[in-house]
Amino acid sequence: MARYRGSSCRLCRREGGKLFLKGARCETDKCAQARRSYAPGQHGQRRSKLSNYGMQLREKQKVKRIYGVLERQFRLYFQRAEKTKGVTGEVLLQTLERRLDNVIFRLCLAASRNEARQIVRHGHITIGGKKVDIPSYIISEGQEISIKGKDKFIKALREKMEVTKERGVPKWLQMDFQNLKGLIVSLPKRADVGFPIKEQMIVELYSK
Repeated sequence: MARYRGSSCRLCRREGGKLFLKGARCETDKCAQARRSYAPGQHGQRRSKLSNYGMQLREKQKVKRIYGVLERQFRLYFQRAEKTKGVTGEVLLQTLERRLDNVIFRLCLAASRNEARQIVRHGHITIGGKKVDIPSYIISEGQEISIKGKDKFIKALREKMEVTKERGVPKWLQMDFQNLKGLIVSLPKRADVGFPIKEQMIVELYSK
């Protein structure tokens, strides 16, 4: 998807809502979803009926793109969710929300999840005082996240946060913008996801 300019916004149109894959651009009137709510191309406004399997597959692909997860890892998350107490679909989304790259994005430290992954990979994140450079690291309740880096990086980050923090930090997280520290107050709930996701379709797809 990243190879084509504007492709993320095309995905937003196809899925019928903003997925915020373009970061801050999705918050402005430049977002393609705001300009045109139908799919691109000469047949974009033509309605096509998907099969039940097609809808399930599309839902899975949508979630994978939102969180930037490949198929093998996504399937592993699902298998773990199946073995965990609770509603499988909700546990799956909760796990995806707790990925370190997503948490950095949710803390308004990055404009997009792709940018959040770069921050993590470049070694700017410490958890409980220890450096963690794995974007897929799963955060636990009570853990504290800190940002480290040279003055140039910190200055650029603070300037960017003046825009990103307008997005707001979810209730399950706490962010100290002054000291660049975040805290996992509680585990995320289904309502915290904030995207039009039909997770039961994904459960049905993998249960066949």
